[in-house]
Amino acid sequence: MEYKIIDAHAHLWLNQDTEVNGQKIKTMEGGKSLFMGEIRQMLPPFIIDGKNTAEIFLSNMNYAQVSASVITQEYIDGLQNDYLLEVAKNYPDRFFCCGMVDARKEGFFSYAEKLIADGFKAIKIPAERLVMPDRRVYLTCDEMMRMYKLMEKNNIILAVDLYSGDEQVEEMKEIISEFPDLHITIGHFGTVTRANWQEQIKLARHKNVMIESGGITWLFNDEFYPFRGAVWAIKEAASLVGMDKLMWGSDYPRTITAITYRMSYDFIVKSNLLKEEEKAQFLGLNAEAFYQFDHLIELPYIKNMSE
Repeated sequence: MEYKIIDAHAHLWLNQDTEVNGQKIKTMEGGKSLFMGEIRQMLPPFIIDGKNTAEIFLSNMNYAQVSASVITQEYIDGLQNDYLLEVAKNYPDRFFCCGMVDARKEGFFSYAEKLIADGFKAIKIPAERLVMPDRRVYLTCDEMMRMYKLMEKNNIILAVDLYSGDEQVEEMKEIISEFPDLHITIGHFGTVTRANWQEQIKLARHKNVMIESGGITWLFNDEFYPFRGAVWAIKEAASLVGMDKLMWGSDYPRTITAITYRMSYDFIVKSNLLKEEEKAQFLGLNAEAFYQFDHLIELPYIKNMSE
């Protein structure tokens, strides 16, 4: 490949021990986790201690020739801010790490101030988790709007995964209008495969908004590799907002319980539906510019023993 690859949506954690909607998520042995009432394979089974570390991910990245990765967060993993500060310090050219506030509880603004002071350049909001069975936290509530203003002032990126379809699109439109210089990235490719997913994609018609594809192989899991439907979805999204607005993301490590890490992007490389320049934009160039990576490394191809 003549272009460098950047993963715009991945996760790291040392331990899962949290709660979502009153249901426990907790690390078990052999890559499994107790997940909201059932046991799920959260990691590949050879990660026997349940620690989803930067070093394991770097080994996967090096093998798959992925130069850098954006580490996002999710409430189902618990807040990993302390660990991600350490990761960003140890591997500044390989990882761009997002901090996360718990917006389900009032008073998170002061924590956002601390995250910015600590050096985070992005703050993640898993917005789909804010639509809860008994209540809802609106993305446009007073405390959220105060936080966005602070982020805009300090050039902090807002990373957000929205509830399926267009449920939170109008809220996002209000945020984009109120804070035109707030840089925003929307994850899970607009929850592609769900009804009205295109409405999330259309938000990227605004100059400050990007879309990343974290979880796209999960969303097309029923189709499975080589995910031709996912490629058609990428083409449809590009027709709506332009390929320069789209970034590849793997949703590592959860997706690699079904496929290898390299498979999470090589279905794009091997597709005959996309032009080479489109592949280069989607797999790295767009993320390089948006996240301002400036020391991307080149990684050699390592042949497998089976080749």
